[in-house]
Amino acid sequence: MRLPELRRDFLRNTWTIFSEERRRRPSEYKFLKTSESLFDPFLPGNENCTPAELFAFRSPDTAPNTPGWTVRIVPNRYPALRIEGKPEGRAQGIYDCMDGLGAHEVVIETPQDKPLEECSLEQISQVLNAWKQRILDLTKDPRFQYISIFKNQGPLAGATLHHPHSQIMALPVVPEIIERMCQNAVRYYQWKQRHWFRDLLYQEEKDNKRIVYENNSFFVICPYSSRFLFETTIYPKRLCASYETCTTYEIDQLADAMKAILLRLNATLENPSYNINLLNAPLYVIRDNSPNSTLVRDCWCWHIEIIPRLGPLAGFELGTGFYINTVFPEEAAHQLRNVHLS
Repeated sequence: MRLPELRRDFLRNTWTIFSEERRRRPSEYKFLKTSESLFDPFLPGNENCTPAELFAFRSPDTAPNTPGWTVRIVPNRYPALRIEGKPEGRAQGIYDCMDGLGAHEVVIETPQDKPLEECSLEQISQVLNAWKQRILDLTKDPRFQYISIFKNQGPLAGATLHHPHSQIMALPVVPEIIERMCQNAVRYYQWKQRHWFRDLLYQEEKDNKRIVYENNSFFVICPYSSRFLFETTIYPKRLCASYETCTTYEIDQLADAMKAILLRLNATLENPSYNINLLNAPLYVIRDNSPNSTLVRDCWCWHIEIIPRLGPLAGFELGTGFYINTVFPEEAAHQLRNVHLS
């Protein structure tokens, strides 16, 4: 089986990961089967069914890879990227490619098989803190340029196991969308001498039409130019480039905001599939003090996108990069604010 490989599309400036190992995953949307019942490899007692844990919150009197944990992180058994390799690109005629270098980890969010939003705030805070700890650790590898954290909940969102989990991928390149967003934030500052994210939050507070939820540290907003039905974004009030700078209090507040919006989405849309994406700063922002890094650090702000998956992307969206949304964000925010939570 070939090692993973990254190949670049010159015109779109995007990368595709080719990973034959991903073919070995369990059948989509199903558990692994035993002769008696559906089998969940992430339940306590099944630790031998996963690779050895990299990190866990667990009772102090328990050993690694045994029951007693509340959050557990393991390498993905079917990784899209592997730790072996070098970050140097190479040419294949007019094409660019490089080793499929990186890390691919699974965050088992709770010992119980229940959605994250039904967990306690303390449990959700542990998950969010585990994300922070893994970012801090993976950042130490100079070969990695970006760390992506995402969650696929439900079959339409791409989940292949039902047990609640999120994933962490360390990449050898900065995704084009992240780099473009960072540079747009820099251009906005150079044009207006103001922070785009600060202006965004000021405008949303002033309009007061698209804010779904607010606590001491975060806003939950339906974006003005929402791409998807009932799309929401969580923005911190303390603007900073990197998620891993969050304090313990801010992580607790983020848990509160995330639980609030997920419960509202469930009640409004009848438990939809959804994707969560953490959009963080590229690692060069915290590794060097070049003028560009300093500008991005000063102008960028991490945030979290939550995207319900109510239908597939069609040819128009895939061919143009435009999106068609049938619900205005103001109406979506109104429904989410006023939904009855039992």
